[in-house]
Amino acid sequence: MKHNRVTELPEDFWIPIQLDTDNITAFSPFLVPQDHLASSSLFYAMAAYMFFVFTVGTTINLLTIACTIQYKKLRSHLNYILVNLALGNLLVSVVGSFTSLCTFANKYFIFGPLSCKIEGFMVTLGGMVSLWSLAVIAFERWLVICKPLGNFVFKPDHAIACCAFTWVFALIASAPPLFGWSRYIPEGLQCSCGPDWYTTNNKYNNESYVMFLFCFCFAVPLTTIIFCYTQLLITLKMAAKAQAESASTQKAEREVTRMVVIMVVGFLVCWTPYTSFALWVVNNRGQPFDLRFATIPAVFSKSSAVYNPVIYVLLNKQFRSCMMKMLGMGGGEDEESSTQSVTEVSKVGPA
Repeated sequence: MKHNRVTELPEDFWIPIQLDTDNITAFSPFLVPQDHLASSSLFYAMAAYMFFVFTVGTTINLLTIACTIQYKKLRSHLNYILVNLALGNLLVSVVGSFTSLCTFANKYFIFGPLSCKIEGFMVTLGGMVSLWSLAVIAFERWLVICKPLGNFVFKPDHAIACCAFTWVFALIASAPPLFGWSRYIPEGLQCSCGPDWYTTNNKYNNESYVMFLFCFCFAVPLTTIIFCYTQLLITLKMAAKAQAESASTQKAEREVTRMVVIMVVGFLVCWTPYTSFALWVVNNRGQPFDLRFATIPAVFSKSSAVYNPVIYVLLNKQFRSCMMKMLGMGGGEDEESSTQSVTEVSKVGPA
């Protein structure tokens, strides 16, 4: 379903409508189901997907935090950052996914305008914490394994400082719409809320805020991740070449190469569609677009609450072993994580 323009309503939100619609107030996403925007099956499909993200994301991230509290051996500097990532993911799944589950099931934002602003802010905050935590993890791996600062030791205090940075920057990035630079409004099918990236109201300077988010909350973390993991792979290949006869070294290289590819692809798959579509709308004002193309990327970006812990935690053998013990599903000796194995590889690699 395509719409020809965006018209401002008396309430503090915008909604795409047909040109021949007269009574636009009848379409308030805070008051009535948005059946005119899509079929009921699409709304229910989005609700079902949000149920999946909410249940799986909440469970895995809570387990990550619980395991770290219960097992002292998990309280390393890297795992502090993983817990920080889990907290950001938990915010997205508990607030964003649960809210979207309820609103998609009802086909409109049943909680009202104030809750829309709160949900938009909380999800953006959690999303920014998660994004920057991914960059911090990559940066930590680069410092520990590639040793660009020589004998510098990355300590728990440094990890805590990095975690604090993610929350401070996330607040800086997510708070402006609460104070007039852009705003949080219903987006897409009007059942989830986010920054205003698709209206033409110059009062809120939406374009500049979208570009700010793109530069500092997508491009910079992505560049950091790609640079750090590229250097990591180069270091691993040098170590593997120097120890060509070492089966453990070759295995560590293969494992980390696989994890790096999964990490970067996961980041791109979840965030590129949403970012790209927002940029397209900002740079093509007045062009018609299908509302499903606005909703699906926004909903899919919340999947990071699931894929992040799967990649960074469940692929970590030590975390996985502790989780299985906590659930009564395993009793073997804890194994070292592949990232810890890589650290050992780097110690014997070329100087």
